Amino acid sequence: MKNHIANLGVIYAHMNHVDHYVLTYGIEFHEFCQAFPDLSNLLLLRHRYEDGNFNLHTLLEYVDADSIKRLIEDNVAAYGDFCWIDFDDEEALNRLDGQEIAELLYLGHIKNHLRIPFYRKLNNRFAYLSHEDGWLNKTYYRTMDDFYITLGSSISMKLNDKGEKTFFGRRKRKEIPEIPVEILYPFIEEMKEGMIISIEKAVHTRTSVEIPIWVIGDFYDMEEMYEEYKEIHDRPLDGKIVFDRKEKEWKAYVK
Repeated sequence: MKNHIANLGVIYAHMNHVDHYVLTYGIEFHEFCQAFPDLSNLLLLRHRYEDGNFNLHTLLEYVDADSIKRLIEDNVAAYGDFCWIDFDDEEALNRLDGQEIAELLYLGHIKNHLRIPFYRKLNNRFAYLSHEDGWLNKTYYRTMDDFYITLGSSISMKLNDKGEKTFFGRRKRKEIPEIPVEILYPFIEEMKEGMIISIEKAVHTRTSVEIPIWVIGDFYDMEEMYEEYKEIHDRPLDGKIVFDRKEKEWKAYVK
């Protein structure tokens, strides 16, 4: 089931605004990194990456900015659990006290927080907790606008990856830009309920691309989410995101 779903152009998002995290299906680590090309150092809480640096104070491995590309190119979905938190520099790790290290270990192991995981010493923007990356991701965002950046970038990447090919089999020039965060604001309440964005059911015409959106509910089990999604095709839309090819701009329509 997981391999089948992984091939679908579907994004599920359920937002917990109070605790600053979003549960998602369909957004992968490489897409996340594409949205934040300035991402610096990652403290690896759960992983199977074999080329990390070792921090003697936390007894954890980390990846620095120069090595992130190698991590992106690795098959992180095959790790099982893949969890990390970003930080400014190694000296920041060396300033963590025992309680903070314990909280980070708990975060990576349980995939839940003892306290919301933003640390002044680390100056982190994210805590990224995934199981079979792209299948079930729980990501904490210090600023929720960063989630809208992630979502808008991921939708654009998926659309462009599915783009038409030329006669010689090469993909046409990418023409669909990232979705601005303000276009996604109208869907905040829908995301709090649990929302699915179906790129695979997008309607492509010469003048536009229309991506359907449904409110689907609160799911932690993504197989159950998919079963619900299979039954949704006859339901009226709860909204849509439209790219106007002529104006080269995005528009949002909410029911």
